[in-house]
Amino acid sequence: MLDLDKINKAKETIAEVISQTPFSYAPHLSKISSMEIYLKKENLQITGAFKIRGAYNKIASLTEAQKDCGVIAASAGNHAQGVALSASKFGIRAVIVMPDSTPLTKIDGVKLYGAEVILAGSNYDEAYAYAKEFGQKNSLTFVHPFEDEDVMAGQGTLALEILESCKELDAVVIPVGGGGLIAGMATAIKSINPNIEVIGVSAKGAPAFKDSFELKKAVDSLSVRTIADGIAVRDTSSITLAYALKSVDRFVSVDDAEIASAILALLEKQKLVVEGAGAATVAAVIHNKLDHLKGKKVALVLSGGNMDVTLLSVIIEKGLLKSGRKMKLTVTLIDKPGSLMHFTEILKELNANIVHIAYDRTSISLDYGDANVTVHMETKGQAHQQEIEDKLRAEGYLRDH
Repeated sequence: MLDLDKINKAKETIAEVISQTPFSYAPHLSKISSMEIYLKKENLQITGAFKIRGAYNKIASLTEAQKDCGVIAASAGNHAQGVALSASKFGIRAVIVMPDSTPLTKIDGVKLYGAEVILAGSNYDEAYAYAKEFGQKNSLTFVHPFEDEDVMAGQGTLALEILESCKELDAVVIPVGGGGLIAGMATAIKSINPNIEVIGVSAKGAPAFKDSFELKKAVDSLSVRTIADGIAVRDTSSITLAYALKSVDRFVSVDDAEIASAILALLEKQKLVVEGAGAATVAAVIHNKLDHLKGKKVALVLSGGNMDVTLLSVIIEKGLLKSGRKMKLTVTLIDKPGSLMHFTEILKELNANIVHIAYDRTSISLDYGDANVTVHMETKGQAHQQEIEDKLRAEGYLRDH
């Protein structure tokens, strides 16, 4: 049975291995939202995410015989590293089953903590099935990422830290995938102060838990698709759902564009690298999903910071384009000496900084004697971009369609 006593005990158990992550006021977010926003920065946790809390608490609860045999888990992300590090602290065997498509950086991250890695299946569900079968055959204890009360109790310690830092909160906002984090945290919060509103945030591309909460019964999704891979869970656990129905007040959802803008906002304004799942709570605030909290004191959980660098670069690039700080355009020039120089002189006069230029004279869509020039420029906002467009149009480089 998951209760406050179990969560308090978990806090004592994991104290020797986890970091008590910062809980800080966020002035920019507070200003734009008209709320008093505080961030629980679990992206700065050891292994870069909250998962170490539940994994360590679970492994600590095992019998000596179970520890002697070792543990197994299925994960391509934060849970894998949490289990691997926890097992290493106890000096026991850990096997992590990961899908074949798992990036090498994640595989190496798990191996760094001394775990054995098995690649099996094309997705998480196939890896999970393989891990369960392999574990049974080899007497390994399976450590579930969320459907386990010891794991949920470990995750619930986050709530204890938040309430120790700030007792007068009006709401706590928590990202939700499988539901282990919100089950543990909501149980703790409502046990200590039932007046605090507990709000879950899911990705629109992984709606199973939110749908289940609203229907009050477990339903699954046919598929998931979201950049927030930490909350990209297809099926709903009836166990975590039961705790959510008991202690969670409401759910909202955010789409990938909203999550991406939150990642960029956290990077720019808070100087924090936060993965998609962790940024979902901030996305809910800056995209007006929680307007009923205006004037209230609100804690947002940043659940992890293990951001894929390739995805981060795409988010930054798109963010610069959307905000008017970068501009891409293609013009057609007469392919003769001086044409390109005249074009770039115009951009120079307009204080547009060219960062990339491509010259194509072979496209079959071009007339002979013409060339397409594609330019990427750093600009100073939408007004500056409009000035550039107006000048190029006046010079005949751009035409209205």
